[in-house]
Amino acid sequence: MFRQIHTGGICYLELLEGSSQWYWGMDCTGGDLYEAEELFTDGHQVDRTRLIFIHHPDGKVVEPIPARKGQYFGRPLFYENKLILLVADFLEKQLHILSYDPETETVSILATLPRSITEDCYNLQLKLSPLMLVRQGQENTLEILWPVQKTYAMDLRESFRFRQEDELYFETWYEDPDYRDEIVIRDFHTGDVLGRLPGILMTTPDGQVWMLD
Repeated sequence: MFRQIHTGGICYLELLEGSSQWYWGMDCTGGDLYEAEELFTDGHQVDRTRLIFIHHPDGKVVEPIPARKGQYFGRPLFYENKLILLVADFLEKQLHILSYDPETETVSILATLPRSITEDCYNLQLKLSPLMLVRQGQENTLEILWPVQKTYAMDLRESFRFRQEDELYFETWYEDPDYRDEIVIRDFHTGDVLGRLPGILMTTPDGQVWMLD
């Protein structure tokens, strides 16, 4: 049995982080705002992106924000029963964090930030929890840009995963000489390393965090 779902040409979907019922899809860039800004700056024919959500099991398609010239979407999240959108408006030189309520079908503005708040859009993305806008730079730093502003130094191969209360969780890997993965726990206030554990982290659709070692 087939169900036809009209997506306007968006045929690649991913499960929305934080949800087991919502999928999301984009027609270009896959939520990479660094690539999006390059397209905009170069005057590329892709001068905007579309972002849709599809609900399972009914197949309902939702497009909370219509596509508009100069406007590109980052990777979305599901948080506190809302669809959370990151929108870069390069014409207006602004970054918007929006919340879409599927129950009321309304959009709320959580934050509007100047594009100049960050050097570039490299690895600019939403993270949890609480909801944050972060940028992991090429110079081995993690910047939290919203709702607070903090910068942390990281080791070369560290990758930020999420926050839990006053702890920041990172993943890294080594070849010394055998390959191994490691979880690095840092203090939210100071960035100091609180602990290191073998393994990797996996977040399930219902929000559980599994530590695989």
